[in-house]
Amino acid sequence: MAGIMTGAALALAALSAWLWTGLDPCTARLHRMRHGRAAGSVSLRDRLTARSRPAGREAAWRTASIELCQALAAELSAGRTAGEALVRAVQAVDFPDPLVLRPVVAAARDGGDVPAALLAVRPEQGGEAFHGLAACWRVSVTTGAVLAALVDRVAGSLREAEAHRRDVTAQLAGPRATARLLAGLPLLGLLMATGLGMRPLHFLFGGPLGVGCLVVGLALDLGGLWWTRRLVARAQRA
Repeated sequence: MAGIMTGAALALAALSAWLWTGLDPCTARLHRMRHGRAAGSVSLRDRLTARSRPAGREAAWRTASIELCQALAAELSAGRTAGEALVRAVQAVDFPDPLVLRPVVAAARDGGDVPAALLAVRPEQGGEAFHGLAACWRVSVTTGAVLAALVDRVAGSLREAEAHRRDVTAQLAGPRATARLLAGLPLLGLLMATGLGMRPLHFLFGGPLGVGCLVVGLALDLGGLWWTRRLVARAQRA
């Protein structure tokens, strides 16, 4: 029994260190946007936690959507037709899943229902631009309004929203760092107790009572980290 609890304690300790030292999804995304990273240099930690990071994929779609609006406005301003401009803009943007945009490219090339195609491929998270582009396309076709001006306004509103999200992320950096510091204080306490000759590791691993205390403490520490991340994510979505 003591061996099982010891193994669980070590596993929880490793997971706590994994979460404590790693970047949060939004910060990691901003770091990649600023410094860049080769396609084949994705870390093992990013690969193993990719599925648990919907915020990272949402941010990637949002960034790609802004780039799509900017590229489309530039192509339209250059004098290209709406369909040709959309095809070139889609090909110029690095989307998280480029294959999803195939129906949009096909509709633009063949003169199909582009707004319907945009709404059909719009991701559930981070796809606000697709809804805006579909509305712009319909307004342009129905009223004859200049599509380039409409798309440029959508791109401007999306840039403002993204700037606000980054500002919120920067303001939350302090509370996030404080939470990580507090999560590491128990380790500092163990080091201080060891330096004073109290042999805390002997107590924690020497019997069921100590191992139980270790498991409970690590579970609470890990739960605090998880809850802090949840609060930060909720604040970023607000």
